[in-house]
Amino acid sequence: MQNTPDVERCGFLNVHEDTVRRVLGHMPPDETLYDLAELFKVFGDSTRIKILYALFEAELCVCDISQLLGVSQTAISHQLRVLKANKLVKFRREGKTVFYSLDDDHIRGIIGQGMEHLAE
Repeated sequence: MQNTPDVERCGFLNVHEDTVRRVLGHMPPDETLYDLAELFKVFGDSTRIKILYALFEAELCVCDISQLLGVSQTAISHQLRVLKANKLVKFRREGKTVFYSLDDDHIRGIIGQGMEHLAE
């Protein structure tokens, strides 16, 4: 890659210039990749994963999630705020009770595919 700035030439390796050029043409902007990395960091907390898995199974209120996980309602509420901020869960009110569920089928797919991958 003769005139490509910021790319070191491999002195002894064969660089596949066509492949590198094609991949570079499809790379999202750095900001988008940063946002993707931040999204995956949200999945890096076991309590949040437990909440997401519970919501994969059913719509639940904070009390239900707290009981299921054996974690305080305060801690569950904090984690739900993080999940909501990252558009992973949504909520609806029924009287005084707030019910949480996965935000959309994309999230359901991520959890489902993760579980399938682990089962392989």
